[in-house]
Amino acid sequence: MRASLAIAERGRPLGSPLSVWLNFRVVPFLGAGLSKLWSYTLRVRRVGFEAVEDLVARDERFILSFWHRRLFMMPLAYPFLRKGRGVAILSSDSKDGERSAATWRWFGIHAVRGTASDDGAKALVRMIQAVRQGWDFGITPDGPRGPLMELKPGVTALARKTGAWIVPVTLAFDRQFELKTWDRMVIPLPFATCTIRYGVPYKLAPKAEDGAEGLRLQREMDALETWAEGVSHG
Repeated sequence: MRASLAIAERGRPLGSPLSVWLNFRVVPFLGAGLSKLWSYTLRVRRVGFEAVEDLVARDERFILSFWHRRLFMMPLAYPFLRKGRGVAILSSDSKDGERSAATWRWFGIHAVRGTASDDGAKALVRMIQAVRQGWDFGITPDGPRGPLMELKPGVTALARKTGAWIVPVTLAFDRQFELKTWDRMVIPLPFATCTIRYGVPYKLAPKAEDGAEGLRLQREMDALETWAEGVSHG
């Protein structure tokens, strides 16, 4: 049985029963189904995966940290079956957030309600609760609206307060295209090779300085992004 997550009440009505059914049942189902079919065409390789497997074997909690532009197909980076739990994400208490949460649910990814940009303290508390309940976490430190590839302090604060490991991660495709969105979302072409690269997991001391640790994580994620760009343009 899955552990329960503290979910905030929605701050606004979701619409008529028909609108709810279409927007938060049908659209997420179709979107998730298309993404899964797309992923089945990819050839997946993982680099640095053994260290993350070791964390799972030891039942340690960890935080996958990746840039927003690498979000599509990122569920492939978490192929684990935890005991009644899994990976959670932060999802805003809005219609877009509800649609996103309903889509990710089809991948076994569960949403913690809150928006770091609107009320970071409340969002952080809910994320801490989720990790302490036994969930891993996936975070895009430059989401949900940017600036692109500029790290916000949520990852380091969450790791420092919970003792969870930080695992920087990225993925790259040998054949891809980019969307004209704020994050320049990367989308693989069907039958491309997807290489998922994990950074070395590390922990933060409870009294570590978020500023200094944020700079360290920024450098590591920038290095992974440089590597991923090299794969796509190689």
